[in-house]
Amino acid sequence: MAKSRMVQGHQARKRFGQNFLSDNHYIQRIVESIAPQESDRLVEIGPGLGAITEHLVDKVSELHVVELDRDLIPRLEQKFSQNTNLTIHQSDALKFDFRQLANDKPIRVVGNLPYNISTPLIFHLLNQRESIKDMYFMLQKEVVERICAQPGTSSYGRLSVMTQYYCQADLLFLVPPGAFQPPPKVESAIVRLQPYCDLPYPVQDEQLLGQIVTAAFGQRRKTLRNSLKKFINETGLEQLGIKPTERAEQLSLSQFVDICHQVELNQAD
Repeated sequence: MAKSRMVQGHQARKRFGQNFLSDNHYIQRIVESIAPQESDRLVEIGPGLGAITEHLVDKVSELHVVELDRDLIPRLEQKFSQNTNLTIHQSDALKFDFRQLANDKPIRVVGNLPYNISTPLIFHLLNQRESIKDMYFMLQKEVVERICAQPGTSSYGRLSVMTQYYCQADLLFLVPPGAFQPPPKVESAIVRLQPYCDLPYPVQDEQLLGQIVTAAFGQRRKTLRNSLKKFINETGLEQLGIKPTERAEQLSLSQFVDICHQVELNQAD
């Protein structure tokens, strides 16, 4: 990240990964992509100085913002003092219980996520997916490419498989560094994640699936016969039509699910 810099009187903090979106063209594109409806219950993570917030708050019946930086809270309270439909939560999004906001209808989640917490935060939200209708995030371009990656590519990995197990993932558009203050050193991208109502490839034990995927990608250069030997042997892989000499990035989501099913059967015997 760039060195901290004053933005509208606020010192952008490196430890919070703060880079404030300031280009109105990209703000409008994000809002158009979200297409907020009056009946929506929106939750914005990391509103910062409210650049996107001010374009959302008048379009929905209920908007919640989750902000970690205590110094920003009074600024947000002052800026949106007339908006009775806005609730500000001073909290760490990594520890925040988003389910509490979805007591009678699913929430829609948006945010310009700090690059240093983006992956753990996505997994935190996926664990609460039953309360979420969809998510729109600005992330480091490389992270979005990993989320949306297909088998056989260098970006494909644990994040790809586990996100796509739970969600339809789409890269919408790129955002250049110059759209932020201070400008980050990397390009950003907008991703849309839509949790499935019915999982395309369900497993009984999702924790086991996660363990298998983590082991497979733990040492990418290892063949499956080596990386997954604690779960399944070569014969078991071959019975599934999977070559033991293949590596993790060559397997599709459905093939990882097939392995998980086989391990579940073996454990039941």
